[in-house]
Amino acid sequence: MDEQRHTPERIDELGPGEVFVFGSNARGAHLAGAARTAVERFGAVPGQGHGLQGRSYAIDTMSGSAVLEREAAEFLRFAREHPELTFLLTRVGTGIAGHDEADVARLFAGAPPNVVRPRGW
Repeated sequence: MDEQRHTPERIDELGPGEVFVFGSNARGAHLAGAARTAVERFGAVPGQGHGLQGRSYAIDTMSGSAVLEREAAEFLRFAREHPELTFLLTRVGTGIAGHDEADVARLFAGAPPNVVRPRGW
């Protein structure tokens, strides 16, 4: 039986202390997908391509694998420093950014317990 909590496929609201984690681009052009949801519902800031913004956290997934790897490591550091928050990680980088899902999932394998990952990650 799988007792680990997983990120819901669709997130329309957040509970207390929850943060929506989404894939972005360096320019912070949050125009579609989870990035658009982050702007419309969770306080993401157009023009801000990474980091905490409102009740969301942006990870640049569009600037290549090396940048994604650095951004993922920075996010995990941030999450460890903020155990009072719960981070709902979406399937960052696997949509329009085109990264292989297994490769991206490996970047988050060592996530602290306050990071809720998608099923299979």
